[in-house]
Amino acid sequence: METFRIDRIGGQGDGIAETPSGPVFASLTLPGETVRGEVRDGRLETVEIVTPSADRIAPVSPQYGDCGGCALQHWAAEPYLDWKREQVRLALARERIETEIEPTVAVAPGTRRRVALHARRGADGQAILGFKARRSWRLVEVIACPVADPRIVQAIPTLKRLAEAFLEHPKSAPTLHVTWTLTGLDVDVTGVERRSGGGLSGDARSRAIAAAQAADLARLSLAGETLVMARQPKVAFGPATVALPAGGFLQAVPQAEDAMVSRAVAAVKGARRVADLFCGAGTFTFPLATVAPVIAADASKAGIDALKAGINTAKGMKAIVAEARDLFRRPLTPFDLKGCEAIVFDPPRAGAVEQTAQIAGTKAGVVVGVSCNPQTFARDARVLIEAGFRLERVTPVDQFLWSAHVELVGVFRR
Repeated sequence: METFRIDRIGGQGDGIAETPSGPVFASLTLPGETVRGEVRDGRLETVEIVTPSADRIAPVSPQYGDCGGCALQHWAAEPYLDWKREQVRLALARERIETEIEPTVAVAPGTRRRVALHARRGADGQAILGFKARRSWRLVEVIACPVADPRIVQAIPTLKRLAEAFLEHPKSAPTLHVTWTLTGLDVDVTGVERRSGGGLSGDARSRAIAAAQAADLARLSLAGETLVMARQPKVAFGPATVALPAGGFLQAVPQAEDAMVSRAVAAVKGARRVADLFCGAGTFTFPLATVAPVIAADASKAGIDALKAGINTAKGMKAIVAEARDLFRRPLTPFDLKGCEAIVFDPPRAGAVEQTAQIAGTKAGVVVGVSCNPQTFARDARVLIEAGFRLERVTPVDQFLWSAHVELVGVFRR
């Protein structure tokens, strides 16, 4: 057994002790703590907290310590949120970018409307649902989840029965992507092994549909293919009500979405035309259309179709023109964006370096970058800064509570 002092928290949420032979990583620890354990491959195993930090608090999840979802649930709110802000500063510093970084926007427990539950057979042969264990493929069964919307947690017993039908093939490893919508639960299942005949048997499909009906799901789909729909799942984006595509993207926490949207809308006020790139089904598009006409683009045709249909549900908006287009292979050019005085872009984790290069060549005076990856945001920000933009401020958003994940909104002007 060796004893170490934790110096800092790394980017993945592990405590790090700096030693002459290199860093030692220790899960579920905090800066300033004295810890003890055996080192294997640079990690401290079976960690014992000898001297706890004054910032350590009691975790609230029954799966804490085993479940891989909440790496920082033991950390008091203020230093935890400050750490997330620091992760953004460090990412920007790697690209030699300095700017105002606002305090991290916090979200409350029990507000996540979208979770991914993995299904496996337990020792008794019955289906269990849960999350992956820390640094393992092993499944930790969910008893209660303090970050998820309580209506999702309450549905877990019925979702277990639903999962049974998707465990037909022994190699299947289903994931139930569960979303709480205005009309109830929407469940899209992925990870089902494809049989030689193509997917689930007719009997398994029938059992899945019956279980979905018994659970009163709004919709059940298999990798985006609707199996049964009692009610169209709908979400509100600004003044519009949008029918969510099966398997479509949705921000995980409404509070976080509101924080990002409100900042984007405030930044573009006064613009006579706005572009919303990587728009999905219209998370930002509809609120932006209360300010100015919007050009919207995204690779998902289903998302664009949903956005177009949602236009008719709202009044008082400016014109919206939407296009299904792969912005990685065919980014909108300065010609396509002619007349856009403000541009909002919200790309996947990989960022949008191709599209950002095109934005840099436009005459837009305001650009709002929304990102779930501070590293790729910083890379894209460097492109805009070299084109004459100034990064005015960045706001970190703690959408995924008690995880190492941090999202942000950045406002650029020139």
